[in-house]
Amino acid sequence: MLLRKDKGWNADDGRFDYDAIVIGTGVGGIYQLYRLKQAGLRVLALEAAKGVGGVWWWNRYPGARLDSEAPSYGYSFSPELLEEWDWSERFAAQPELQRYFDYVVDRFDLRPHIQFDTLVTAAHYQSDEQGWALTTERGDHYRCRYLIAAVGPLTLPSYPPIPGRESFAGETCHTSRWPDREVSFAGKRVAVVGTGATGVQVIQEAAKSAAQLYVFQRTPNYCAPLNNAPVAQEEQPAVKARYPEMIAACRSTNSWFIHDPDPRSVFDLSDEEREAFLEKLYAEPGIGIWKANFSDIAVDPAANEVVSDFMRRKIRERVKDTETAERLTPRSYGFGTRRVPLETRYYEVYNQPNVQLIDVNETPIERITPSSIVTSEAELDVDIIVYATGFDAVTGSFDRIDIRGVDGARLKDKWEHGPQTFLGVHAAGFPNFFMVGGPLASLGNFTPALEFSVNWIMDLLDFMSAKGLPCVDAKPEAEREWTDFVREGQAKLLISSVKSWITGFNTNKEGKDEFRVLLYVGSAKDYRKWCADVKEGDYRQFSFDCGGAAGEGQERASVAMDSARS
Repeated sequence: MLLRKDKGWNADDGRFDYDAIVIGTGVGGIYQLYRLKQAGLRVLALEAAKGVGGVWWWNRYPGARLDSEAPSYGYSFSPELLEEWDWSERFAAQPELQRYFDYVVDRFDLRPHIQFDTLVTAAHYQSDEQGWALTTERGDHYRCRYLIAAVGPLTLPSYPPIPGRESFAGETCHTSRWPDREVSFAGKRVAVVGTGATGVQVIQEAAKSAAQLYVFQRTPNYCAPLNNAPVAQEEQPAVKARYPEMIAACRSTNSWFIHDPDPRSVFDLSDEEREAFLEKLYAEPGIGIWKANFSDIAVDPAANEVVSDFMRRKIRERVKDTETAERLTPRSYGFGTRRVPLETRYYEVYNQPNVQLIDVNETPIERITPSSIVTSEAELDVDIIVYATGFDAVTGSFDRIDIRGVDGARLKDKWEHGPQTFLGVHAAGFPNFFMVGGPLASLGNFTPALEFSVNWIMDLLDFMSAKGLPCVDAKPEAEREWTDFVREGQAKLLISSVKSWITGFNTNKEGKDEFRVLLYVGSAKDYRKWCADVKEGDYRQFSFDCGGAAGEGQERASVAMDSARS
């Protein structure tokens, strides 16, 4: 790394408090902070929470855990870290993940570079300085050369617009803003609103001890068994011996998981062979039933229907009451076109006498009172309401910050009709601004995907350092090309016509009830090739002449780089 080891660009003229500021210390923010610190830059991370971990700090609800194999979700950048940390389960639960991220931060002495309880409210580009001015909720101000947003795609909670929601006098929790204390369901009347991935996990736990559990479902999901298990101490050496193979797999597959789609078509097998293959996937641990399934189920409705029928049969086998089973069975969309929640005896919950499923399409919620939920059929007294209603996904965490680029242009306005980025990392017109796994980025198994994103940013900064270039901005034509590529690619997939957070449907944002392309959902192999081609072409898709005070600063920077190299 050729970045200077003592000060950042133009730091000697006193204009910048830091060379780089990172917003957020989740999975991507922690690694970004590590890489910037390792490069010798003066760096600060601003974190709204009281601790690190991002989504794993906020989502501390009972039952929260990975659906990626834990070793594949851990960082791969440090052989020492890989050797030191023992995962206790195949799919780690939130408390263990919190311990892991705390360990990483302290292991690499990152905590002194993090300021907690700090919500960034504004970030404005300063053209004359070629840097950024930040303001926090407390009114503090910071200036930096490089601004990196590691704010996460699943950050801002989404609430349903139910009349009277704020009048409820009992306990209210959202799965993505769970209180930092124990919430007991024991002996209480509990309502869970939402049956997506987080809803499935919290429902499984609430059903164990609640006196009565009401589950309010809008859209049923194709849920598959997690098949979790503990990892005994004597198994740890064998797990770690497979790390090189596992890391290589995550860096080469279509979606950053250890799984890749089966290249065969659904129709290449006989009925008996296909059934045996699906049964095998269903019985295996993890997300292979989705990510290692037949390749054509993502594009061919007939192929998808075959697998969807298999999953529907599994629901009917596990739920005793026929009417309940039918309500839990998706029919309006195909398997894998929405996120597939992984579960542990989720469907069996509905065989319990203390659990009642309420389909809000048949029996809508009319209002909430201080002590109850009123539906079109009954008034249900409840003690706790849990909102498992997801996030204002992907762009929401950017929208809440007043981010302004060249000539004061607002990022929120630029994305009014859907995000436009280059590779999910850069936004044209916002120089020296980087996003770790931003809109239109390739995501899947978050940690390997975000490690790639951070490494991309650092390689670009290294290129700039070697050339003595203090400023970078994506060219508008490069941004258009990538955005069009992502949109055209999604249009070919069955996912494109299914309403979900992935396609831009949010429950608490006016004007967002429309299909949008928010993420790159194509092959990560193609994404990595795009990035490699850009790098090998000396970053021709970027402009390094951003205007402002470049001349003298560039000369000082070049001298500093020569010094760093020697």
